[in-house]
Amino acid sequence: MSNWFDYLKNAGLRLGKKGVNSDESRSEFQRDYDRIIFFDAFRRLQNKTQVLPVPKSEEVRNRLTHSLETASVGRSLGYLTGKKILEKYPSLAAELHLRPEDFGYMVSAAALAHDIGNPPFGHEGERAVSDFFRSDEGERLLEGLTEKQKADFQNFEGNAAGFRVLTHTPAHISQIRGGLRLSLGTLGAFVKYPQEVHSNPDKSTRKYGLFQSEIPVFEEIARDLSLIDASGPERRKWHRFPLVYLTEAADDICYTLLDYEDGFYLGLIDKDRIVEKFSGLTSLNEEQQNISTRLLPFKQLIGYLRAHAINRLIQEVVEIFVDNEEDIVSGHFSHSLISMLDEDLKSVLDEILKESIAKIYHHSAVLKNEAAGKTVIPFLLEKFVSARLNPESFKQYHLLMPLAYRTGQTRYDKIMDAVMFVTSMSDRQAIEWYKNFNGIELADY
Repeated sequence: MSNWFDYLKNAGLRLGKKGVNSDESRSEFQRDYDRIIFFDAFRRLQNKTQVLPVPKSEEVRNRLTHSLETASVGRSLGYLTGKKILEKYPSLAAELHLRPEDFGYMVSAAALAHDIGNPPFGHEGERAVSDFFRSDEGERLLEGLTEKQKADFQNFEGNAAGFRVLTHTPAHISQIRGGLRLSLGTLGAFVKYPQEVHSNPDKSTRKYGLFQSEIPVFEEIARDLSLIDASGPERRKWHRFPLVYLTEAADDICYTLLDYEDGFYLGLIDKDRIVEKFSGLTSLNEEQQNISTRLLPFKQLIGYLRAHAINRLIQEVVEIFVDNEEDIVSGHFSHSLISMLDEDLKSVLDEILKESIAKIYHHSAVLKNEAAGKTVIPFLLEKFVSARLNPESFKQYHLLMPLAYRTGQTRYDKIMDAVMFVTSMSDRQAIEWYKNFNGIELADY
């Protein structure tokens, strides 16, 4: 049975390069954060949908700003939790030289990258990929693959794509391996669903975090992090690395509150409603709320209440983690931390989500963007998958793909090349490619 020492003794080692850097100006986990910040796949998140497609208002978040804010919340969650863990187990500091900041940066770096595998057009982009490969044309392209290999495409999962983005090294770069070569601790905190896709079609809609191509990579990580193997006859599966619960909580807090705040800035949420809901999540007493309401301009008031709401949720989540720490470490914990908040807080969050679904996620601009994705993504997949499988007949499409996406040797790897290329695009890039190929708009030099 694993314990904190087992989980953390190799956390600072790097995938593909087993050793610790001698740079003492930054910890290994700070270096992870910096590598992700400067990664081109991370920059493309600025033109990927968060709530509304490529928002015109600078007050409204895109995937990049959402990821930065999630990383900020994750750092606080990791730091505060790490402080309590090190107080309870001082040998971790003495023997492994860990500090609370190390926990903070592991969670923060993982949270920074948590959406890096998302395709264009939001979660509807995932469904568009899946639907394409379930079509007659998609089924034809998948001929000869195993059932689980087919399921990787027919139940495409952005979480699994994200792990591949961070860890995959194209075959033409033979001198290195491990992708960004992040620390094992950060990668452990990243993988929310440490399991492969289910081969049973009735269960294939369940989330997973590992494509077939990345199973060997994760087996290495799982071994070094002492993750508990929970595999059965139907699929490879491991219990989570403990800190991933904090990464998940950071995302839950941010998308729930901040999507709702975006809805207010877009005029979709009434100002009295957002004040009521955010106030219900704070620890402010009535007098403090009245003073802030009188003194602050309205937008500053919203920011003030949001900050207090996030702070309270952070404190509550840390306490829940610490209270359930033994079950989390032993692999006997199976809930999200947010789901274990007290009923008063949970009821407010549930009301926010319900109103967000009705007024924000079903807004006409969102629906139009999703509809566009259902047209654009299948078109691009058909062209680029066909090009990888038959480059002579689709020469232009094949040559337009960067070399990094033209290195797979097996049929499965070639299809994965094309899928990862299409899903790496921002919303704008995908639309531009679609317009170019259909003669709607000519490409610029």
